[in-house]
Amino acid sequence: MTKETYFETPVRVDSRYTEAEQAERRALGLPPDAPAPRGLIDVLPKLGRKVVKKRAIRAPHVLNEAPDYPQSVSFSRGLRVELEGGATHLFLSGTASVGANGETLHPGDFRAQCWRTYRNLTQLLESELATWHDVVRCTCYLRDIERDYADFNDIRTEFFLALGLDPLPASTGIQVRLCRSDLLVEIEAHAILESARG
Repeated sequence: MTKETYFETPVRVDSRYTEAEQAERRALGLPPDAPAPRGLIDVLPKLGRKVVKKRAIRAPHVLNEAPDYPQSVSFSRGLRVELEGGATHLFLSGTASVGANGETLHPGDFRAQCWRTYRNLTQLLESELATWHDVVRCTCYLRDIERDYADFNDIRTEFFLALGLDPLPASTGIQVRLCRSDLLVEIEAHAILESARG
């Protein structure tokens, strides 16, 4: 991992495309052997309908934006999706112990990383005037579930009890290899907000 990318996967330096890759790119409407320009594929006129209203969720004072990394990463920290009828869904991407400049915070300290992850998620929720009481589901990714699950569950239980959550969000815990070897936990969350009716 280098500070320039923050990720351990190398940037592709070989710009050649295989014949099979070129065929698949053509089928998607992309140039077969060159990077596609932004906005090349415009499917909206073909839809004949509106797309769901959505906007990115941000909390830059605690957590950077993924496209701001030196090696751009294509995802939003979260999306606010507003549906007709008044329901709003907040989809928070997998969030870890990352700081405002994209750096890993608390390498090697699982418990501190877990608390920072909850802090980052809390700030993303608060940026949309939401709280953990609006969260209906979490997916929790641990690098070493056998080693760290007891600590993870201890922290999650304390945090959710302190918040007075009842019922608790639905949740799944999975062991995975995260995008950086110094990240030990990552959590994604889904919240639903009802519109205020007057």
